[in-house]
Amino acid sequence: MLVQLQQYFFYNASFLEQWLLSVSYFLLLYFGLGWVFKFLLNAFEARNWIYKIDRRPVTRQQIYYEIRHSLYSIFIFGFSAWPILYYVRSGAITLAATNGFNFILSIIGLNLYNEIHFFVIHRIMHLPFFMKHVHRIHHRSLVPTLTSVYSFHPLEALLLSAVPLCLSWMVPLEPLAIMVYPVSSIVLNFSGHCNYRFWKMPGPKFFQLGTRHNEHHTRGKSILVLHHHSWITYIKEYYEQCLHYFYGCVFAWSAHCK
Repeated sequence: MLVQLQQYFFYNASFLEQWLLSVSYFLLLYFGLGWVFKFLLNAFEARNWIYKIDRRPVTRQQIYYEIRHSLYSIFIFGFSAWPILYYVRSGAITLAATNGFNFILSIIGLNLYNEIHFFVIHRIMHLPFFMKHVHRIHHRSLVPTLTSVYSFHPLEALLLSAVPLCLSWMVPLEPLAIMVYPVSSIVLNFSGHCNYRFWKMPGPKFFQLGTRHNEHHTRGKSILVLHHHSWITYIKEYYEQCLHYFYGCVFAWSAHCK
């Protein structure tokens, strides 16, 4: 069934059908998976497995604001596969063969590249012009919530949705992995915006990223974490590791696909 679905999505569906499928998919992830994530947070908090970071109350107006802008973003996300479909159908982009090995490599590659892509876009968004006119929408959520994960300006949503397109020009991606990738992406974003710490501080260094992103929201525009020396040093080390593994995957992948 999955093979037939990906065949239909990438080769047979009209662009309107693809957009409707994509929007429905992102709505399911945002509201459906978001509800599941919230349920788990409540269960974990009751067992003292997680720890709330910022206890300031979140207003209903903030939630409505986040949902409204998230719906705008989902509308934009629906178009993100159009260039991929066009280039796949025209032969400009080649998809990897459907198998478990390619699927795992593609998921790893997409998530590693997403870290690099997000870092670059996020730094651009914190330039004064973009912070004032674009990124301020996301930073309206001083106390981040699950509903803030897609709360972007349309331009930022468009740039962030380009991860599969950009990577597909470098290496052939397994089609099912492209379709599943938004699940792993939103789970990571839920973790970074849920306002809970999954470890007692300091905890494992790698798992502080979600907490730091939460604090980045909480401190607002006055303190930009990415410009802090200790943070930028840590980020530099982290992304150097990502680049190392990413390029290793690219070379191994390219050799496998020849």
